[in-house]
Amino acid sequence: MSSEDLKNIYKKDLTEDFPDQLTIKLGEVELVYQKRLFDLPNQQGQLIQSGLRYGENPDQPAALYRLVNGHLALSGLEFVSAKNGLVSKIGLSSQEAIHGSRKHPSKTNLTDVDSALGIMRYLPDKPAAIIVKHNNPSGAALDQNQAKAFHKAFEADRIAAFGGVLVLNKPLTQETALLMIERYMEVVAAPDFEEGVLSILSKKPDLRIFKISDIDKLRDYAYLRFLDIKSLLDGGLILQHSALNRIRSAEDFTLAWAEKNGQKISSQRRPTEAEYQDLLFGWAVEQGVISNSVLFVKDQTTVAIGCGQQDRVGVVEVACFKARRNYAEHLSHSNHGLSLMELSQAVEEGPKPIEALSEILKQVDDQKGNLLGSVMVSDAFFPFPDGLEAASVEGVTAIAHPGGSLRDYEGILAVNQAEPPVAMVFTGQRAFKH
Repeated sequence: MSSEDLKNIYKKDLTEDFPDQLTIKLGEVELVYQKRLFDLPNQQGQLIQSGLRYGENPDQPAALYRLVNGHLALSGLEFVSAKNGLVSKIGLSSQEAIHGSRKHPSKTNLTDVDSALGIMRYLPDKPAAIIVKHNNPSGAALDQNQAKAFHKAFEADRIAAFGGVLVLNKPLTQETALLMIERYMEVVAAPDFEEGVLSILSKKPDLRIFKISDIDKLRDYAYLRFLDIKSLLDGGLILQHSALNRIRSAEDFTLAWAEKNGQKISSQRRPTEAEYQDLLFGWAVEQGVISNSVLFVKDQTTVAIGCGQQDRVGVVEVACFKARRNYAEHLSHSNHGLSLMELSQAVEEGPKPIEALSEILKQVDDQKGNLLGSVMVSDAFFPFPDGLEAASVEGVTAIAHPGGSLRDYEGILAVNQAEPPVAMVFTGQRAFKH
């Protein structure tokens, strides 16, 4: 296949032949789903109907279904019902519209938006920005000003944010839109748009713009479960209740403690109020990160996110590396308007002095990749203290993880002996996502 053919494959609307309706029967309960078709303009401006553009890859047909009938309750727990549509209602009406690009959504566009919403339902009711790439958040931030929240989320990891999916929990403002058009985003989703915003965003013809009006009701979804279905290679299915975050306030954390030889060992220091707020924010973001994972947070903004690693100390090391890379990219762009690679080339070729690069690298080392004063959140316990020690030497001041390891006492001793001591709390629940 030629390079031109490879480019064109992403432009095609893949034909699918999934049925119009899908019914799942669980005992006596029937859940009825309707396949979604999108009204989109063709090259002549006429509206045509089409399903999903393609699945995870452009050679995989896919279909989106919306729950339209049936209500599930298991073990006394109420699951989402037909009235609770979010991503599955995109483009269904003017209230859930698709704007901008003629390109309708692919499976990955929708699952990335859904992943961001899964995080956002646990965040406080102030402007939030979450950027997702390949079903993992690359950056997330809270700020009283939406444009600042977007800027911080983007700068948290400029490299991964390229071509990402941005989800906002407040109507998209003109100030934010003007920042957006300077960057390459593939999708933006918001509950509404200020007057003039769509005109600004139209300068990006390939940007998919989703209006999801119920984003402002996301906190209602924080206590609702959905039926989580995993298909196996042999055609089998695994069904489970979706996960729910039980950590909603500082009081929900437990000061880390363990017993050793009949003696109780506890964390010597409780987190400060600011550290608790960062830990709460980080634990909410952690709900959307593919395990095995850790993340660092500072001032309600992610510093670095390590995801999908096989060992715990390894994922800490990956996140520490990304923190340094992210901070170097941020400084290079802020100080010189260039990526770190472009700045390095400019130094090598002569337009920029070597000091331009060396000063950035020194600042990264001095600030340990902006990890000084940050907190760390982990989706599972640390079986050995090495991951905790690796974080504490980078300047982390507080840590949250589920607890429950046979060696918890070693981890507690490690953070107590750090200089200065690192606060540590347990969540009492794991946050794996596979």
